[in-house]
Amino acid sequence: MSEVKNKMDFIKLLGPDISVKILTHLDDPCDLVRVSAVSNSWQRFVIENGLCKQLCLKKFPEISGVAHIIEVDNMIEPVSTMLGSSMNWECLKRNHNVYAFLASGLSPSMRKNCISKAISASSTDNYPEESVLNTLEPWDRTHYRASYWSSKGERDPSVPETLIYTLISRICLVTEIHVQPFQAYFEHGLPIYSAKAVRFKMGHPRYPVELEGFVADKITANHVLGDNQFVWTYTSPEFPMFQENCLQQFKLPEPVLCIGGVLLVEMLGRVQQEEIDDLFYICISHVRVVGRPLSPAFDVKIHHPSGKCTLKYYPHTDSSMSSSSSSSKRDSRTALRLRLRPLTSSLMQRGV
Repeated sequence: MSEVKNKMDFIKLLGPDISVKILTHLDDPCDLVRVSAVSNSWQRFVIENGLCKQLCLKKFPEISGVAHIIEVDNMIEPVSTMLGSSMNWECLKRNHNVYAFLASGLSPSMRKNCISKAISASSTDNYPEESVLNTLEPWDRTHYRASYWSSKGERDPSVPETLIYTLISRICLVTEIHVQPFQAYFEHGLPIYSAKAVRFKMGHPRYPVELEGFVADKITANHVLGDNQFVWTYTSPEFPMFQENCLQQFKLPEPVLCIGGVLLVEMLGRVQQEEIDDLFYICISHVRVVGRPLSPAFDVKIHHPSGKCTLKYYPHTDSSMSSSSSSSKRDSRTALRLRLRPLTSSLMQRGV
């Protein structure tokens, strides 16, 4: 049998339904970009069925609110407004390209501390010596003094506490969060003021002015932000915290795309009483967020108070695409497509 006869198009052979099921089982959405570069018919199949979007949503449900795709210069009508008529091919291609751009930046390979600033604590026992700012220090002692945040004392050990931080980018891929309880080395018995459990939330402020006055160098004991001042797009499961003086690592079940750049650390339950006043406290010496920022290739702008936001992609700032060594390994058609022009997608929060 000749080589020509051996070649076959399995998408045509298997049919659209089975082909979609096969392609949506790919591990990496970037693989779909390569699939769409095989031939014109495969490209059309991937785009018409929105396969890049399906895989992105499967890996990162935080972006399930993506509703509209627009072109920056022309402001073309979004696809969702054309459902009553035939789907516009150009709109479908823009939809595909936006998710292809996003998929190319959603690899958690680079790991670094993504915390930028501490902006609020639900309570502080002794300000400023025990401020939340101390949790940014990697050690529990600085300049020969203790460095930690302490809550106010409570007689009820079930009273929770929260710490709020901003991340180094308004759009970050977060994989782990580390929290270290503080051990009071200056108290009898060396007690450790941990919480019983921790939970994490990620999202963005409901209004833009709320974070402007909460920069790290102006934080005061009265700067407390309520939970209702934020839109949380992700809430983690509860993790048990051990009463141990170490940096405890809490790995999220799946990498989380934090859109808006705000993290809340919620400490649930208290385990340690202070001997002097018999009140329960929680004390934390260090918090770290492990992941990677998607900037400068990606940025997000929140439109308050609607909750809508605009996700922007700048292909020329993506070093992984611009470097000659990386681009030489990519299919030339795929690389060309990813360099055509920056697009934006208008995202809407769930339920809005």
